[in-house]
Amino acid sequence: MTETPAPQVAVIVVAAGSGSRLGHAEPKAFVSLAGRTLLERALASVFGMRDPVQVIVVAPDTHLAHARRVASRAGGAASVDVVAGGATRQESVNRGLAALHPGVRTVLVHDAARALTPAALCDAVVDAVQSTGHGIVPGLAVVDTIKKISAAGEILGTVDRAALSAVQTPQGFPREMLTAAASAGSSLAATDDAGVVAAAGYPVSVIAGDPLAFKITTLWDLRRAEALLGARVPAQSAPRTDTAPRVGTGLDVHAFDDDSELWLAGLHWPGERGLSGHSDGDAAVHAICDALLSAAGLGDIGGVFGTSDPRLVGAHGDVFLGETLRLLAAAGFRVGNVTVQIIGNRPKLNTRRAEAEALLGSLLKAPVAVSATTTDALGFTGRGEGLAAIATALILPEPPADPDLSWEA
Repeated sequence: MTETPAPQVAVIVVAAGSGSRLGHAEPKAFVSLAGRTLLERALASVFGMRDPVQVIVVAPDTHLAHARRVASRAGGAASVDVVAGGATRQESVNRGLAALHPGVRTVLVHDAARALTPAALCDAVVDAVQSTGHGIVPGLAVVDTIKKISAAGEILGTVDRAALSAVQTPQGFPREMLTAAASAGSSLAATDDAGVVAAAGYPVSVIAGDPLAFKITTLWDLRRAEALLGARVPAQSAPRTDTAPRVGTGLDVHAFDDDSELWLAGLHWPGERGLSGHSDGDAAVHAICDALLSAAGLGDIGGVFGTSDPRLVGAHGDVFLGETLRLLAAAGFRVGNVTVQIIGNRPKLNTRRAEAEALLGSLLKAPVAVSATTTDALGFTGRGEGLAAIATALILPEPPADPDLSWEA
């Protein structure tokens, strides 16, 4: 039997902060978001990363047992190291660094409060650290006008927002760089790890962040996250009432592009005309994602993935389906079954129908039926200008698996 190589990447999930600004008595990471703690949702993203990683959770010493239960549920068979946090964030990070395995070369530090961070963003940070050899943080452009003011509130001037970035986590670094900076303690007042590393004289760069990686700090942030999950949280101690299955539909259309290869229903079709698109143009997969997101009340594929994300250039269906499945699980749903009908003259589906159904079913962990039809030479599909796909998805609610994570306000 071949042994799985030890991970060279570690993610330290900082979950030791208080929930005072959130208005909860328990530490923030253990506050419920639509039936699951912020920590569990953050860990779901980490375990959704492309490659296995060492996961270290830094939790309050009063909640270590709870953190272990949450981590076990999120990681399944994967092991998670849980360590007690310190009096400050930097001390908590240092305790996480002390638990790193010897083979780890890249370290990500992530806030449990950024509970909806996509796994793809974590992978992007790892890739950037390994390609540049220095610190990497995700960030978003500042869109508001920023004013510099005095202590009395007087406006002193306008700050050039073109030179600003609202940084997020996970923040990634070469191990030696982060441990050396942490040991130097040259910026005890830093509010993030990039500040600590930069204060020690090491370079740190910013890559494109993700709007979903916002930090849940206030009650308004929590309600915003609930809205994004499409979740309704019943009153305290009341049983969950939304137990009925949900149905969603999705439609996607792509024009043919003779310069592209055809990817359809998750399969590569050599010799067929390709479809245009920011990704691989797989209309069937995109319709399925739309149907699943619609059923869960999570929006649509355009709103969730967008058409300008450089990480999705040429991305295939497994990327979209994997992230959609993660979002459904985070919202408390699983896939019941999916049907998708492809509309167009070519390719001929019959020869590969079973292959497509098996692939899509394995990705969604549910039965998938694929069919095809034409429009009798009518419309753009009949004229051979492109393909369309219509999907219907049935999803089923899954209640929290732990009494500590009951559906409560």
